[in-house]
Amino acid sequence: MNYKTIIVLPAYNAEKTLSKTIRAIPKGIANEIILVDDGSNDKTLRIAQKLGLTFYKHPSNQGYGANQKSCYKIALDHQADIVVMLHPDYQYDPHLIPHLVDFIKDNYFDIMLGSRIRTRQEALAGGMPVYKYYANRILTLLQNLATGQNLGEWHTGMRAYSRKVLKTIPFETFSNDFIFDTQMLLAAVKKNFRIGDIPVPVRYFPESSSINLSRSIRYGILTLWETFKYLLL
Repeated sequence: MNYKTIIVLPAYNAEKTLSKTIRAIPKGIANEIILVDDGSNDKTLRIAQKLGLTFYKHPSNQGYGANQKSCYKIALDHQADIVVMLHPDYQYDPHLIPHLVDFIKDNYFDIMLGSRIRTRQEALAGGMPVYKYYANRILTLLQNLATGQNLGEWHTGMRAYSRKVLKTIPFETFSNDFIFDTQMLLAAVKKNFRIGDIPVPVRYFPESSSINLSRSIRYGILTLWETFKYLLL
């Protein structure tokens, strides 16, 4: 069976890293690369056009979750069988995309994640802030216990979904903010989809996207709330 693979890039002010990210994507792995710009005020769209990407633009900044919603709706409209979500900030290594795709193609999993947490030493050496590392570990542990999963990380921004997952999960009803990712996985567990993961290198640098401390605290609280709701419903 021939699978149509589409890579989606939820972009916001990604002019400094977009070209580098695209160059690192293995040739022939994707049938199409789609960028959705969430109201950037830099040259992201101009660079996307030069790179020959399919691109769409939100008229204003709507949020990370809203950006992903557009990415997935467009990919499904373009008849994707597998949708890979990759941040265009070069924080996640695109060379590993074929491994995510193959696990879904070979029907081992419905969702594949790239986990940045293989060892504490590697995560911190890659630039992950100490408070984010420990928050990630605690939240992931609690979410694994709540759901019966054994994922290396619940908070990665490198994911691959089968078409069936995106057609089944009501992602359009989820948050427009960063908690969208957690809602996606909790809904997938509820629907008994198979979730796998592989380790990916950690790369934090000035141009990579990252939420600040106050938003991180808010994200952590919302994550706990969403996990609590999962247990109740």
